[in-house]
Amino acid sequence: MVGWPRTNFLELVGSEHPIVQAPMAAAGGVELCVGAMAGGAVGSLPCAMLSADAVREQVTEVRPRAAGPINLNFFCHKQPANADDSAWRSLLRPYYAEYGIEPTDAGPQRKPFDETMCAVVEQLRPKIVSFHFGFPANDLVQRVKAAGAIVIGNATTVEEARWLEERGANGIIAQGFEAGGHTGRFLGSDPADALGLFALLPRVADAVSVPVIAAGGVADGRGIAAAFMLGASAVQVGTAYLHCPESLIPDAHRAALGKSDSLFTNLITGGLARGLRGRLMRELGPVRSEAPPFPLASAALAPIRAAAEARGEYGFGAMWAGQAAALGRSLPAAELTRKLAADALAILARGA
Repeated sequence: MVGWPRTNFLELVGSEHPIVQAPMAAAGGVELCVGAMAGGAVGSLPCAMLSADAVREQVTEVRPRAAGPINLNFFCHKQPANADDSAWRSLLRPYYAEYGIEPTDAGPQRKPFDETMCAVVEQLRPKIVSFHFGFPANDLVQRVKAAGAIVIGNATTVEEARWLEERGANGIIAQGFEAGGHTGRFLGSDPADALGLFALLPRVADAVSVPVIAAGGVADGRGIAAAFMLGASAVQVGTAYLHCPESLIPDAHRAALGKSDSLFTNLITGGLARGLRGRLMRELGPVRSEAPPFPLASAALAPIRAAAEARGEYGFGAMWAGQAAALGRSLPAAELTRKLAADALAILARGA
């Protein structure tokens, strides 16, 4: 059987397969990471919503159970200062009344990479650290690299890919608009100009010299093989892993995968992210100008979500999913990983 057309990602990180299990907050965790690693992928832990102690605990739990590279993922957004969310709270007022709760301020649930988390990385020394929404300050990037980590950034445009490489990225995720969860846009491009993966990927691969990881709508062997034909050295797979029994998503989210199309919304966090329609999106529409900037919208929404979920209703939380959700199959993460790799290699062998 023919091998992978490019091996520079494998040589860089040392995984068996050029597959990264995407870090998906509230969906991925220790069990999914361990399962993906057991199948030969890079296992990822989403850290933007975790405390420093929780990051330490999860890495400590993963390491004895699976061999291979671990990726710790962090957000690098700038916290908005003095944002007025009164219009957003006014829009949500009928839901507060319905559930008999008072508006509270839970605070932003996603925090940017900082000195505290950098110290955690220095202590844990993961093989890979990946960043969403650009990079942190250069001194923090250099400290992460000095701790021995491979640094990977997320690009939604060619300009972002070049920016990341210029600032020391060892690898770049090319994220197409098909991807579930938050779009990683950080240089201010117009969302209307967003590119699909197969338009973005070859342009990024031509523009940079580091390995490129394709993300967005890659859910089976066909997608992986196509990504390699267009210049990828690896793929990052997210939504396909949501179907796995190890994923942490609630039953309502799991049942909706593949039954409805995903779309961009800013209702959950204030930032554009791709997910499935829940009650909030159906009743308010997917995008509202009243929502404060990322990540502040989640603060006012949190008590409504908690009250609804206490009643078994899951229409007010994130149900992130990419556009290829319908292609997923309910397999254990290790089995899914091995199948993805084997199917892709078989397709590439036929093409060769």
